Amino acid sequence: MTPPAGARRMPAEWEPHEATWISWPHHEPDWPGKLAAIPWVYGEIVRALAARERVEILCHNEEVRDNARKVLTAHDVREESYRLHLVRSDRVWLRDSSPTVVLDDGKPVLVNWDFDAWAKYDNFADDARVGRAIERITGLPRLEPRRPDGGRLVLEGGGIEVNGAGKLLVTEEWLLSDVQVRNPGMTRADYESAFAEFLGVSETIWLGEGAVGDDTHGHIDDIARFSSADTVLIAHEEDPSDENHRRSLDNLERLRNQPSLRVITLPYPRPVMMNGERLPASYANFYIANGVVIVPTFNDPNDRTALGIIGREFPGRAVVGIHAVDLVWGLGTLHCLTQQQPAAKP
Repeated sequence: MTPPAGARRMPAEWEPHEATWISWPHHEPDWPGKLAAIPWVYGEIVRALAARERVEILCHNEEVRDNARKVLTAHDVREESYRLHLVRSDRVWLRDSSPTVVLDDGKPVLVNWDFDAWAKYDNFADDARVGRAIERITGLPRLEPRRPDGGRLVLEGGGIEVNGAGKLLVTEEWLLSDVQVRNPGMTRADYESAFAEFLGVSETIWLGEGAVGDDTHGHIDDIARFSSADTVLIAHEEDPSDENHRRSLDNLERLRNQPSLRVITLPYPRPVMMNGERLPASYANFYIANGVVIVPTFNDPNDRTALGIIGREFPGRAVVGIHAVDLVWGLGTLHCLTQQQPAAKP
């Protein structure tokens, strides 16, 4: 399953990082009535990461940069452990708007998918230019993948999950349904060819639907994550009366039909609601960095269970819970807002 030496390859998230990229929160409509609290959650995130790897932070303007510096100082984060960059953005979900960093012959390359705000929103012009800004900051080469029809390929990093050794998880809801269509006319085979060419994938495993409340319509990072080359953690709702039960059971059965995979279930927290809307609260939206896994928590009895399961799967890393009840009001949590920059390999 390991691609040949020199092949382009998307490393697994647990492989060594050069840095983590985030974008400091500023877009109030993402957290109606709650934006003032969100930078302090970001401060906790950076504090957990910066002790182990550099954090690169995009700031929409000088006011946002000043707020980031103030919050990080209050959290006693060392200035040399992070860098602030003035880069305009519409939203802060860098998992989706920033490039996916792959290794080509061991050297990092920015695979810059086109971004259209999940085929749902109109304001995304600044987000679509984030890849060029990261190219300028890092000096890394940048690729713009194309569709069979010649147009730029629209994808988001939250929709792809790899084990670094040839396997990729993705959902049919995200790419093959007729809702929020990213690439009209592209088929299952077309996507698998793109994953092979740009990510070094040799086997694509298609799950069904994503989590209830997922604004992206089916991103994998709310439901199923690799914890090793042959192990998948999957969010499974055991309560038959819950909306997530049917779809999570279908995904669980699909994974159990993969003989080469070990499958471990993660619970869901009880539904997190805001103004009558169910939010995509999921422990699967954790982020793996050098020496640490940060995990969203929801003031729920299952927080402890989920932290224990994830801790057992990553025995060499600290497992840090980050309170995400306010954060998920933006329809995403820790994995959605981070993007890893893998370290070069000799």
